Order: sequence, then C-alpha cells, then structure tokens
Amino acid sequence: MIQLTVRFRSAIPFLSFTLFRYFWANHIIMRITSTCLLFVTAIILLTGCKHNENDNPVTGDEIKSHIAVLADDSLLGRKPFTAGETKAIAYISSQFKKLGLEPGNNGSYFQDVPMVEITSSPSATLNISGGKTSIALHSLTDFVASTRREVDTIQLKNSPLIFAGYGIVAPEYKWNDYAGLDVKGKTVVVLVNDPGFKSGEHNLFKGDTMTYYGRWTYKYEEAARQGAAGIIIVHQTEPASYGWTVIQNSFTGAKLYLQQTDKHLSRCKVEGWITEDAAKKLFAAAGITGDIRAIARKREFKAVPLKLNATLSIHNKLKYSTSHNVIAMLRGKTSPDETILYTAHWDHLGVGKPDAKGDSIYNGAVDNASGVAAVLSVAHAFTQLKDRPARSIVFLTVTAEEQGLLGSEYYATHPIFPLNKTVADLNMDALGDYGETNDFAITGKGQNYLENYVVDLAKQDGKKVTGDKNPGAGGYYRSDHFNFAKVGVPALDINNGAESTAHGQTWGKQKQKEYGDLHYHQASDNYSAAMDADGMAEVASLLFNVGLKLSNETTFPGWKDGSEFKAVREKSLGK
Repeated sequence: MIQLTVRFRSAIPFLSFTLFRYFWANHIIMRITSTCLLFVTAIILLTGCKHNENDNPVTGDEIKSHIAVLADDSLLGRKPFTAGETKAIAYISSQFKKLGLEPGNNGSYFQDVPMVEITSSPSATLNISGGKTSIALHSLTDFVASTRREVDTIQLKNSPLIFAGYGIVAPEYKWNDYAGLDVKGKTVVVLVNDPGFKSGEHNLFKGDTMTYYGRWTYKYEEAARQGAAGIIIVHQTEPASYGWTVIQNSFTGAKLYLQQTDKHLSRCKVEGWITEDAAKKLFAAAGITGDIRAIARKREFKAVPLKLNATLSIHNKLKYSTSHNVIAMLRGKTSPDETILYTAHWDHLGVGKPDAKGDSIYNGAVDNASGVAAVLSVAHAFTQLKDRPARSIVFLTVTAEEQGLLGSEYYATHPIFPLNKTVADLNMDALGDYGETNDFAITGKGQNYLENYVVDLAKQDGKKVTGDKNPGAGGYYRSDHFNFAKVGVPALDINNGAESTAHGQTWGKQKQKEYGDLHYHQASDNYSAAMDADGMAEVASLLFNVGLKLSNETTFPGWKDGSEFKAVREKSLGK
C-alpha cells in the first residue's frame, strides 16, 4: 500500500502536466477552430452579399462613358430624321448586342415609328385688330406659332379671340371653361397650368400639384375637340416651370408628329404661345386688368370675348420619314411572357439657335443621354447576374420625346409585348449630374405601389424618398412613363433628390436650379469629364433592384386609390 501510494503521489505532477497539456491543446484547437469557422462564415456572408439588393451594380464611370459618346458633337444633338439619329441608334443597338441581349422586336433591335416632320414658318407678325389701335406681335419675341395640319399653307384671318380661362373641361372637378361656348372659327387664349396652382386652396384640382389638365398638350387637344380654329397659350414662367427661351427653342423650327390617317386636319389650324407681356397688351385692349389667373380660377368665371381679331399665316414644309425606337430583351427563365420595362428617350433637339458662345448643337448630355446611359448600365448589370430572372427584362430607348413623347406613345399604342403582361415601366430622364444624394425624388408620388419598392430599398441604404421637386411643373405628364400610365401600366419615374451627400440640401437645390435656368434645353447641356455621375448611378442601381425584385415575383403591382389610371389597368387585367 505504502509503495503504491508513493508511486501514485509521485505520478501526480506528471499526470497533472499531461492533463494540462491535453486540455490546453484542445483549448487552442477549439479557439483556432472557432476562429476559422467565424472567418469562413464571414467569407460566406460576404460572398452571399455580392449580389445583395443593397449593392450598387451601376457605377458613375460606366454611365459617363456612355454619355461621352451620346452627347458628342458628332451626333448633332440626336434629333430624329438626321444623321445624329443614325449614329445614336447604331451605338445603342451595338451596346445591346455586345451585352448578349436578344433583339426585342421579332429579330430586330428596332421598332419603326412613322412620323411626319412639319417645318412651320409663321408670318413675321401676328396682327391683332378690332381695338382702338392695331397690335403687331413679333415672331419669337412675342409669340411662337405652328400647325400640325399637313398642308402647304394655313391662313387664320380675322379670327375672333376669346379668353377661355385655363381651357379645361374636367367633370370630376366640376369645371368647364367651354360651357355654353361656341368656338368654331375662333381662337382661344388660355392660361398654362390649372386653377389649383398657387390658389392657396388644396381642394381646388390638386392645389399646387399640376394635373394633366394643366399641360399644354391637353390644352391643344381640348381646343381641337371644341372645334377652335386656333389656340394661344399665355406663357408665365412660374406656372409653366420654364422660361420663354424654352418656348423659343422647343416650339419652333421643324416639329415631328406621329402620322395620322386624317393628316391632323382634326387639330386646330394654329397652335401657339404668347409672352405674358404680349397677353397683357391684349387683355388691356379688351378692358381686362389685374391678376388674370385669379380671375380665371373663380368658379363663376365665364369665357370672355376679347372683341379682337387675329390674323396669321403659316407656310409649311412637309417631310415623311420613319424614326426608330431601340429595343432589346433578357428573356425570363420561367415566365418569359411577363415583362419589366426600362425606358429612356435617346433624342434631343438637334442643331438650333447659337448661344452666346456660338454653340448651336444641343447635345442633351443630361437630357437625356444620362437616361440612356443608365438603361445601358442597368442592362449590363442584369447580364452579370448568376441566375436569369423569372420574368423577361425589356430595355426600350424611344424616339421623339422632345417632340411630344412620340416614341413612347407609338410603343404604347403598338406594343411589342402585351400591355396586360407588362408588370411595370421604370423610366429614367435627365438624371442629375451633381453627385450622390441622401434622398430620391419620385415624380408624381402617390400614384402606384411601385413607390413602396423604392421606399423599402432606399430605407435599407439609409436614404429618404420625397415627391416631386416641383409638383406644379406636372412632371408626371412630361416624360415617357406617362404614355404607359395612360394605358394602365404602372409607371415609375425617379430622379436624384436635392440633399447632396457631400454639400447638403441648399447646395443641391442650387445645382438643380442652375440646370433648369441655364442648361435645360440649351446648347450648354454638354458632356464634361468633370460631371459627377455617381448620383445617376445611385438612381440606376435603385431601379435595377426594383426591377430585380419585380422580375422574381408573381404578383402585379397596381395603382393606388384615387389614381386616374387605376380603372384602365384593372380593365386590362379583367378585374
């Protein structure tokens, strides 16, 4: 016993050391194993996040590389029917082909859009007679005028002028500026925007948010429905949201229209604008003074014959030709007949009046080489996905937006893919070149449930979502998404917000104002290597992620209650 005890006790130090080494070694191994597991897990998580929705798959440099080509002087301002169109659509289609995307129109990357080009040359003066003294308004300085009618000459001779307020017939708002009025053979003078703008009444139309009734396109359409011989819109900078120079550049020279079987003879003979100062002369001659907007927004307002007559002649040059939308697709894996549409217009104003620096090429770098560049970059991002989306992704760059949203109108009325199977239209137009922002702006916020996708994704990235920067401008009716909305397809148009990440909101708002005042539809909208396209990339990446979500769902997002487009969609879906 004693011997055994001694041996046991003598073995204790050895056993203790051995056990210590055993447990310490296992402890080290466990720590190493644990560390390795954490490392491996991190690698897996990082790898798994590679295509996470919070990533930005589009870069500013990629967008700039496309803008540099599309806004180059060699494309002559990308006006339809010119060599600039040929170069622009060749570049866009070549990029689609390079990405391995299928042609979107039965084997072709192009959709023909038959149009007529009308170059209207009005007489040097618009002569107003019937008052105490005659008034001569001068072309470009005081008025612009054109016609859609496909004839050589238009004569408006001693056409009685009638002040028809806002020129609106809106039963849902219980408003009719043409009530009891016969305007056949007469020329109506109307105000831009609608009665709600700056009225201080939120329930008058939509308050400061323009409705479609405020758009010049609607006013021309309604005057034609009423049978007027002519229509003249009074330009005012704030309610129009742009200055007279935009009217001079956008409503003169050669204009494009979709070809119609009636040769546009159902439209007014003359469609035009006059400056606010010129309008004041007319109203003063008719004994109307004061705030004409306040007068016309009164519910008891009745159209006022001005007891003046207008005389004007217009000579036309007509050219019939075909422009082109450019379209490509990434075919869906399991639901290829259902499509998500990305749109942007490739055209701009071409060659026009030289600016102070002698530049006459309107390159449209922001408007809208930026949108096309973003669509090409989004297309690239989709082709990099490991798994193709369930639904098809269609990339459509359209013609003649600057001429009245013509390319998108043609597609919406001649769709290649069924509209009731088109899940959404995601549009990009004139993306800001002032860098990243802490917010995104949804045009026409409150229309449809696509906005919820934007809000959710923006929130994940710590971004805010706002509405229109200028709701009174009627932005929802001023770009190509509107034509898809009119036929019921939920349509979304978003842009950079105003809160610059680097410089703050005041600086961002100033940049937006600078573009609107100095570059919008001006020859100075040029590409520069110094332009900051990172904000453009943020918008494109966000819409990529919206489309990616939609492409792998089975539901169709709809319009919100109160939207004028809800009933059209529900009818198309058989609801």
